Amino acid sequence: MAKTAPKKSARGKKASTTRGSKTVAKRAPRAKSVTKKVAPKPKRAAKRPPKGPSFSALKKAAKDMLPLIQAEADEAESQYHLTDKVVNASRKAGLYAMCTPKALGGSELPWVEAMEIAEMVAHADGSAGWCLMVAGVMGSNAGAFLPAAGAKKMFPRGADVTVAGQGVPNGKAWKVDGGYKIQGHWSYGSTIWHAEWIHSGCFLMEGDQMKMVDGHPVVVLCHHPRDTITLKGNWDVLGLRGSGSFDYTLKGGKELFVPDDTCFMFDNPPVQRGGIQYMGGLPVMTSWGHTSWALGVGRRVLDELAKLALVRVDAFGRMHDSASFKQKYAEAEAKYRAARALVYNSWTDLCENYAKNKPGTVEQVALIRLAMRHLHDVVSEIATFAHKAARGVAIRPSLLQRAYRDTHTGTQHILLADEIAQECGRVLMGATSKKAEWTVFGVAD
Repeated sequence: MAKTAPKKSARGKKASTTRGSKTVAKRAPRAKSVTKKVAPKPKRAAKRPPKGPSFSALKKAAKDMLPLIQAEADEAESQYHLTDKVVNASRKAGLYAMCTPKALGGSELPWVEAMEIAEMVAHADGSAGWCLMVAGVMGSNAGAFLPAAGAKKMFPRGADVTVAGQGVPNGKAWKVDGGYKIQGHWSYGSTIWHAEWIHSGCFLMEGDQMKMVDGHPVVVLCHHPRDTITLKGNWDVLGLRGSGSFDYTLKGGKELFVPDDTCFMFDNPPVQRGGIQYMGGLPVMTSWGHTSWALGVGRRVLDELAKLALVRVDAFGRMHDSASFKQKYAEAEAKYRAARALVYNSWTDLCENYAKNKPGTVEQVALIRLAMRHLHDVVSEIATFAHKAARGVAIRPSLLQRAYRDTHTGTQHILLADEIAQECGRVLMGATSKKAEWTVFGVAD
């Protein structure tokens, strides 16, 4: 009997064939197993922090805030720290992050642009201006110098983070595995009332001796959360009362472990993020802050004195008719305007270098530091002249008196020491070596 041709089977189904009188089922060949290739999920790009406001937006925000700053100044003085309203408004506007690197969500303004804004705020109120400049200095150095892991800890949601403390070394640090063990008591923690992180300068120790390099002590800046400290509540001072520059110590007076990733060296740490303007380190950052502040407060002294001169009359006649007063006032204006011109000339020159992606020279940094010292000398002289010229009016509460007190508090800062001015002279006369570089307190060569 002839065989019938096998039926064509569908995939996976049995076909049959006839053998004699019997029909036998035939197994269909097994389909080959196929392993599906799953395309790898694309990696999510790291979420970028929001972009910081532009110079024009920040300048407008600062200008719009001036009435609030002035309205809250009396309360800030009475409670010895800025009001929540001023701090919250400053943070919301991005003013406290105007010098923080763009990589963290800050505006990273050129120093000379940030100077205009800080000058404006300091003119409105010395304490508010002081706190703004501190925020700028802290945001720029922590933002630029912290290792990546530390930056993530301190800036987890972007640049809106408040940092305060005393970077000038007043504590001690011992190197241990993974970080530093620190102890100490610190002073002048400006804006610390509203701080989320604390920035504390410590002498690096080897046993009970300071570690020295080229005859100078090594200093490390350690950052730790606000809940690790206790404020001493002793900001009972002549001026800048609203700045909240309280002394502080570690909670319980005990030592604290601070991990490596929230620490960096005081002098010339490597830049981790941000533009070349951060290569100037703390010498440039702090010079920007103190100079900006003095510009604003010095101008306010003159403005308040001029207002008084137009209305004040005493036994000798109208104040603004006095020949000696008019001459001295004119001289004060000339000195202030000349000092301001030197400031903006030296800072513009430095910032033009940065705009060309060139680091500042030792001479350029000497000039901005010298301009800072000269400006403070001038505003101190102007404030003393204004105080004497106002006679009895100067001893009663007024904006003139506050500006006088603020001026003579700000001029006491260690960064205005004669020793730093002398180093400027050494640089400008060419008495330093080719390898010279600025540190916070002088020139290392």
